[in-house]
Amino acid sequence: MARKIHEVMTRDVEVINPNDTLRDAAEKMRSLNVGPLPVCDGQRILGMITDRDIVVRAIALGRDPNTTQVADAMSPGIEYCFDDDDVDGVLERMRDKQIRRVIVVDRNKKLVGIVAIGDLSGEVSERKVGEALEGISEPSSPNI
Repeated sequence: MARKIHEVMTRDVEVINPNDTLRDAAEKMRSLNVGPLPVCDGQRILGMITDRDIVVRAIALGRDPNTTQVADAMSPGIEYCFDDDDVDGVLERMRDKQIRRVIVVDRNKKLVGIVAIGDLSGEVSERKVGEALEGISEPSSPNI
């Protein structure tokens, strides 16, 4: 029987508010030892902010992390899966979309976890994970 995402996901995901500062986000990332944080306004998921977003979309442009809001640097519109989705299907989507982590929601679209490609490595064949990582690592085609 196929394994379900709720069996392998990380629960109790910390989130950040879109009105918080990038300094707040960076401090939360440091204290939790994580790179991504879902951005939520109450129960609603608005996007994701990563350590890379902070550097590339703010610091590199001279924005002040003490005053710049998370909303100004986050990636809106995130990929998500349902907690009852099959692990194989989610892994395939991660490969196709070239992403390393996916937000997990229940059927009411309430945040219940996050799953990273590393979480799936023990659940499917090494070949499948290798193929997914290869697909994620390939540069995406430029938009024309």
